[in-house]
Amino acid sequence: MREAIDEFRRFQRDKEMNSQLYSKLTVRGKVQVKSSDIQVGDLIIVEKNQRIPSDMVFLRTSEKAETPSPFLWIIQMIQNLPQVQLLPQLTKCQLCPLLYVCSCFIRTDQLDGETDWKLKVAVSCTQRLPALGDLFSINAYVYAQKPQLDIHSFEGTFTREDSDPPVHESLSIENTLWASTVVASGTVIGVVIYTGKETRSVMNTSNPKNKVGLLDLELNQLTKALFLALVALSAVMVTLQGFVGPWYRNLFRFLLLFSYIIPISLRVNLDMGKAAYGWMIMRDEHIPGTVVRTSTIPEELGRLVYLLTDKTGTLTQNEMVFKRLHLGTVSYGTDTMDEIQNHVIVSYSQTQSQASGNNASSTPPRKAQSSAPKVRKSVSSRIHEAVKAIALCHNVTPVYESRAGGTGETEYAEVDQDFSDENRTYQASSPDEVALVQWTESVGLTLVSRDLASMQLKTPSGQILTYHVLQVFPFTSENKRMGIVVRDESTAEITFYMKGADVAMSTIVQYNDWLEEECGNMAREGLRTLVVAKKSLTEEQYQDFESRYSQAKLSLHDRALKVAAVVESLEREMELLCLTGVEDQLQADVRPTLEMLRNAGIKIWMLTGDKLETATCIAKSSHLVSRTQDIHVFRPVTNRGEAHLELNAFRRKHDCALVISGDSLEVCLKYYEHEFVELACQCPAVVCCRCSPTQKAHIVKLLQQHTGRRTCAVGDGGNDVSMIQAADCGIGIEGKEGKQASLAADFSITQFKHIGRLLMVHGRNSYKRSAALGQFVMHRGLIISTMQAVFSSVFYFASVPLYQGFLMVGYATIYTMFPVFSLVLDQDVKPETALLYPELYKDLTKGRSLSFKTFLIWVLISIYQGGILMYGALVLFESEFVHVVAISFTALILTELLMVALTIRTWHWLMVVAEFLSLGCYLASLAFLNEYFGIGRVSFGAFLDVAFITTLTFLWKVSAITVVSCLPLYILKYLKRKLSPPSYSKLTS
Repeated sequence: MREAIDEFRRFQRDKEMNSQLYSKLTVRGKVQVKSSDIQVGDLIIVEKNQRIPSDMVFLRTSEKAETPSPFLWIIQMIQNLPQVQLLPQLTKCQLCPLLYVCSCFIRTDQLDGETDWKLKVAVSCTQRLPALGDLFSINAYVYAQKPQLDIHSFEGTFTREDSDPPVHESLSIENTLWASTVVASGTVIGVVIYTGKETRSVMNTSNPKNKVGLLDLELNQLTKALFLALVALSAVMVTLQGFVGPWYRNLFRFLLLFSYIIPISLRVNLDMGKAAYGWMIMRDEHIPGTVVRTSTIPEELGRLVYLLTDKTGTLTQNEMVFKRLHLGTVSYGTDTMDEIQNHVIVSYSQTQSQASGNNASSTPPRKAQSSAPKVRKSVSSRIHEAVKAIALCHNVTPVYESRAGGTGETEYAEVDQDFSDENRTYQASSPDEVALVQWTESVGLTLVSRDLASMQLKTPSGQILTYHVLQVFPFTSENKRMGIVVRDESTAEITFYMKGADVAMSTIVQYNDWLEEECGNMAREGLRTLVVAKKSLTEEQYQDFESRYSQAKLSLHDRALKVAAVVESLEREMELLCLTGVEDQLQADVRPTLEMLRNAGIKIWMLTGDKLETATCIAKSSHLVSRTQDIHVFRPVTNRGEAHLELNAFRRKHDCALVISGDSLEVCLKYYEHEFVELACQCPAVVCCRCSPTQKAHIVKLLQQHTGRRTCAVGDGGNDVSMIQAADCGIGIEGKEGKQASLAADFSITQFKHIGRLLMVHGRNSYKRSAALGQFVMHRGLIISTMQAVFSSVFYFASVPLYQGFLMVGYATIYTMFPVFSLVLDQDVKPETALLYPELYKDLTKGRSLSFKTFLIWVLISIYQGGILMYGALVLFESEFVHVVAISFTALILTELLMVALTIRTWHWLMVVAEFLSLGCYLASLAFLNEYFGIGRVSFGAFLDVAFITTLTFLWKVSAITVVSCLPLYILKYLKRKLSPPSYSKLTS
């Protein structure tokens, strides 16, 4: 029933997601359609910050930013020749098919976990149509390959048949918009090629499995043991009877008589308990917004050994903040940024006054600084140069949002835009670059506009500086740096700026004695470092470089190598300007939460789709890897031999964290799966970068198979859904980028820090309470079966029931249900103690609260108490034997109530109410249900005399039996707490 309710809720959540509205383009104009009604071939319009509903080919955009086409540099080269003036009067849009490719940015962190924005290019054939409606006036079709897993590749063609000759345009990954990504700029129009189960995002998620908790599996084992005990006991009874008469009939009668050994009410009690735990978790004011989506496994939260977490949006906010600027001799942090601002204001006011003084006589361009004698620069001029370099060396474009709310066709129309500071946002493929440009704006140097050929900076005084962009060398994962050559319009100086990772830049910049040390210091703080350098070029030097660069780009063989060699000729003896430190802001309280989980004995693995350097930085800054630990970066391996050597190198390391890429992991798992998992499990922390969604799920399954321990996966994006569903316990964080992970998870939280309380407090309580509840329900059935066995043994192994009808039903329900179920309110330690001493969690993972040992102890208790109650009743009431049923049953109820009191560790007022309510119900049934207990007639196999049960004799004899059955257990519990107290009692005493 409860599973059906969970499934219905999932269905409602899916329906909510599938009912999101999108604009569909038809011959009659735009119509609104639900995302579930979108079909292949539909033309869908997706607005900025809207999620893409299905896999599409990108036909057209309203975005103003254009990207240079491969032909542009040829025409620029010809235009730069003095004797040629080509196409002077043509606009960008007229040149669009040849020179400019209209594009937009999308965010893919829900698909692949990467934080960089991806540039997507529209099909030029449809982009250059004059109006949006013209899409219906052409006769064209798209060919797409069959659906496949790989999110990084696509092959297709776009064919327009009504032109002469027909236009064929090849389609690649840059022309696609995959489902679950988000449009970051402009409005896009796409044609749907895959929907539903054929989309890349769905193909990369595994089918969810029905999760069963470890505690349920353990209780199932114990129930099987009880069933075997039932059969064995019945067989023993028939054997002792001597197989007289139809013995098989007697066997079945004994099976029915002892059937209370099987705890039928166990499942009902546990399911009600689980519902109560879920309600308590959702009502906990310390973790607001937490939702329990799978109510069958709250105990799993108390048994976890491995926690596998995503990085982007889970540990980090994916918001970059500039933290540190280091100039070699002086370092500036967040508290001293105002000093930089003052230096920038002063230096630009000086250059402005010099410029106004020089305006009278136009001066020729100065020679490059490198030829001038080196003089020690002042701190002010060094800051000026560093800030200018950071403001120029990037691929950031400022975007001004139109205040008008219209979303009409404004692709080439000039709309009224507000160029004020408040209305400006920055667009880039990397959040690091945006953080740097935002920082230069905060210290006074603002990027106000940028196009393909130039960019403009605004100084603190409001003056606009224009720089012509001559060359851009983009960042790649191989070169780990980006460069730009600019010409200052006012002075005609040409400068080559470059920034990149310290490993790439250390050999390029001039000799210095501080870069390596400071990079190490910043990395230990968890900052992402970039080294910024420059080189001044003369006109002759630049022209020489450009001619060689153009020739290299025209070569047909080894073009990439030749181009790289020409650029490297420029990257020599560069002047080191500064070192920047940017922090990817962590989620609130990530460090103390990870520290708490580590102290609790939970091993944390970070699985991310992001780059190796970024992942390593976050592992350090979040203290996933502690300061004292070394990090072993697993070198890229491609074959069995390399994997073998690298695994041997790793085996020699002790107590060090492992960082490995998805490709290397794939190779290791192919050839040395067992060895790799064994080594990785010994590491205090593991970081896997460049992981695909299916790889994440595969790692979870590997840990489950090889270790047999409970795993928990935490994520916030669509790329984490497979991992969350594969883990024993999935936790989804409601992020900025939608609710996919949250909806697919077993538990949904709003912040990573809530995991600490969820596991340490609620996980602990759920497991301990369910273990106590399960064993007590078994004890309740065993004790009454023991009494039945003793009764039958005394009366020559007769298969006659001791208690009948109402008493048996009442025993499992109204007389004992409330006190037994009140165990779900019990707790062994206060929440504050559980959070203060996370080491207590280690005991839970050993599973000592419910094991065959504890089960056997409860079996022995049941046999002892059942024997005492029955024999005591028979011995003490020989003269009043007709009353033996009522007497033994009264002692049984009192024993059960006292045993609940013995089991409870922390009293709750509802527990006291439950105890007295049950006792009151039993007394009331003795007094008022006389048609059942009938005076003077046979009922329940005995006579019940109300006059007798109110006598002192009855009371003291019942009390004596109850004391003998319970007092030894109270004494044993007291001695155990004194001689061998549990770990938590030492903290609470």
